[in-house]
Amino acid sequence: MPVVEVSYSRLQKLIGKVSKKQISESLPFLGLDIESEEGDLVRVEYSPNRPDYSTDFGIALGMQGMLGVKTGAVKLNIKKSNYSIKVNPAVSKIRPFVTGIVAKHGRIDERMIKQLMAMQEDLHFGIGRRRKKSSIGIHDLDKISFPLTYTVANRSHSFVPLASESVMSISEIMQNTDVGKEYGRLLGSSPSVPIILDSEQNTVSFPPIINAAVTTVTPKTKNLFVEVTGMNKQDAEDMLAIVATILQSAGFALYSVRISGSGNSSPKLVPRKITVSSNLINESLGLELSIPKIISSLKKSRLDATARGKNITCTIPAYRFDIFGPMDLVEEAALGYGIQNLEPVISPSQTIGQTSPVSVKLKSLSLVMVGLGYLEGLNSSLTSKRILYDMTNREPAKTLSVLDSKSQEHTMLRDSILPGLVENMSRNIHAQYPQKLFETGTVFLQGNPIDEKVSFAAISAHQDANFTEIKSILQSALKSAFNLEVETKTMENPLFEGGRSASVVINGRTVGMIGEINSKTIENYKIRVPAAGFEVFLSGLVFE
Repeated sequence: MPVVEVSYSRLQKLIGKVSKKQISESLPFLGLDIESEEGDLVRVEYSPNRPDYSTDFGIALGMQGMLGVKTGAVKLNIKKSNYSIKVNPAVSKIRPFVTGIVAKHGRIDERMIKQLMAMQEDLHFGIGRRRKKSSIGIHDLDKISFPLTYTVANRSHSFVPLASESVMSISEIMQNTDVGKEYGRLLGSSPSVPIILDSEQNTVSFPPIINAAVTTVTPKTKNLFVEVTGMNKQDAEDMLAIVATILQSAGFALYSVRISGSGNSSPKLVPRKITVSSNLINESLGLELSIPKIISSLKKSRLDATARGKNITCTIPAYRFDIFGPMDLVEEAALGYGIQNLEPVISPSQTIGQTSPVSVKLKSLSLVMVGLGYLEGLNSSLTSKRILYDMTNREPAKTLSVLDSKSQEHTMLRDSILPGLVENMSRNIHAQYPQKLFETGTVFLQGNPIDEKVSFAAISAHQDANFTEIKSILQSALKSAFNLEVETKTMENPLFEGGRSASVVINGRTVGMIGEINSKTIENYKIRVPAAGFEVFLSGLVFE
């Protein structure tokens, strides 16, 4: 978890008329765990989904609400201006989106610079996914000549990068600087790279790698330009919303930057609305709060709220992109009401916990497989189209995808375990063979409601892996664990080699598949030896 160091005396000035004791006692109830205290300084740990807490300005905003000093949503006041960025279509295949804002007439000291840089890196690590999805640059506005152009340059393009005094080409930056070595992979082997130039053709930024030295922010800086580039427009604007809110709280006046060209548009940074039932809040928290009390609690969490009947419509500021739906608003109401005011009660249902019968049976199966020389794998139920279908030649049919996924790797619920085990093998190609893995877990099939089944899969990879070997493993495992007899009937499956695959039949029912993994899949994953595997549904066979 990220940690930020702040000063009690500085927080007191930012929050208003509150004591050090009030701040210290309230920090944990804001979701900030105190790691250490030394004199006037306190180090607090915050959740990565609240990057606004990476600075004392963000913490002060939250604390003002909790302590009742200022409540309601923080409203961004962005004035119109003539600042603009023109986007060249050439960037569309590399890093297509850019957005930005100007912040003027602020006061910057060394502490603020340190916190801005920490916030920048936390944003890179979190919603930026290590700069892959989006990255941010903060510049001295007065060193830049507008309008700007977001375009591409070849790798011989040169400028003086941040923290350097000498001119370096793009290739030299990628090869000889720490940030170039760490993040250069994001740009692949493309001969062209994204670049931001000012009207005098001076380099402002080389995203997502490094800024130019000429725009370095120092304690003498009065005006700032913030740019965000990324692969997704909404991710870039979410990142910008955080920085804009913090800078406005720090006393800067915000000015718009007009973005145009190649599918880009100016950022709106407008609030959105979500409706929640007062009944849901009370039932979830075990309280009987009146609607005015719920609204007051939500406003203490720096949201705006209005009631219509038993429903409450909340206005969510742009920087609170961690709020997705009604249950998030239940949490915000609890924070505003005061976690310390919630009284714990003993559950009316007094029962003694015990191991689930399903877990008992799966454990016996796991022990059998371990005895047969297999290692147990544990993959996420959320996976990707690439793993489930693209790499294994399977046709996607009736997939269950995540709505508005924030990840490119976890976008759909798995309908099969075996593709994940094949992918595991690809990550161990430098380890010694034979390699043998198995996994038991839940797979998800379309239905109303969604049909969840317990599945059992295994894979064996070595020079002599074949159908006969893997069939004997399946027969031994199910016979030993559940006293089940296994039959196989010839069947074609794109995951397996033609003529070397079959369906698994138990008690007259087709319950799975078995075979030698298709050579194309082996080649896709660069696995060095043949592999064979199986997968059977245990639901309806061993479990109800």
